[in-house]
Amino acid sequence: MPLHNLALIENWPVPTAATGVVRADGTVLGTHGPTTHRFPLASVTKPLAAYAVLVAYEEGAVELDEPAGPPGSTVRHLLAHTSGLAFDEHRVTAPPGQRRLYSNAGFEQLGDHIAKATEIPFAEYLHQAVLAPLGMNSTSLNGSPAKDGVSTVADLLLFAAELQAPRLLDPRTVAEAMTVQYPGTKGVLPGYGHQNPNDWGLGFEIRDSKSPHWTGSSSSPRTFGHFGQSGTFLWVDPTAGAACVTLTDRAFGPWAVEAWPPFTDAVLAELTEL
Repeated sequence: MPLHNLALIENWPVPTAATGVVRADGTVLGTHGPTTHRFPLASVTKPLAAYAVLVAYEEGAVELDEPAGPPGSTVRHLLAHTSGLAFDEHRVTAPPGQRRLYSNAGFEQLGDHIAKATEIPFAEYLHQAVLAPLGMNSTSLNGSPAKDGVSTVADLLLFAAELQAPRLLDPRTVAEAMTVQYPGTKGVLPGYGHQNPNDWGLGFEIRDSKSPHWTGSSSSPRTFGHFGQSGTFLWVDPTAGAACVTLTDRAFGPWAVEAWPPFTDAVLAELTEL
């Protein structure tokens, strides 16, 4: 049976929205809206970029604990937002590993580091390493690895299935990416204020017990994913055995804070009935 609650996006105050839910085996349990419409991803670009970095790691082009970014920082620090770099400036504001400072600049330095190590521009490396192998033909990176991706729900459902049952990476690498890095680190979750701890894996935010949060009150602590300032999100809930991708063309704001958690709860409730 289709997931009827996906139609709740019709009630959102947005011009265009599309959503879908997928199992680990690639079975799409339901979609709603224009799934082939290309939306700016904003920070939902970061999980794609992080996956490409992990491919570079498995290929031996980089090591997770090699120096990258500001002095004392590593690839791991950059992926986990603990390099000490400021949000949108290439300026150091804390020593590496001390605070969770969510940083677009960190992902831009990560992209530069991978490009130098592989001798391939990062956007092209992302295409070769992740997008092309998964058949994500409507996805592209046109600028910053932190925020300038464009994609569709249909493409991101392919990626969400990969996150649940990896084919491009060793499952142990993906498990590491979904494991809290630098446990106990506090910091600000953009749009949701200070969180202690503010848990992240390698390029993926981990829900744990954060409150408030953009996922649902019934989302398991193991839930991981990302949301973007363009009104986009992708979560994977291993306990529910499914992932959800939702893209809109209205900037994140109070409307999203209000609409997203009950939507996720409604989707999760329906999943338990399947």
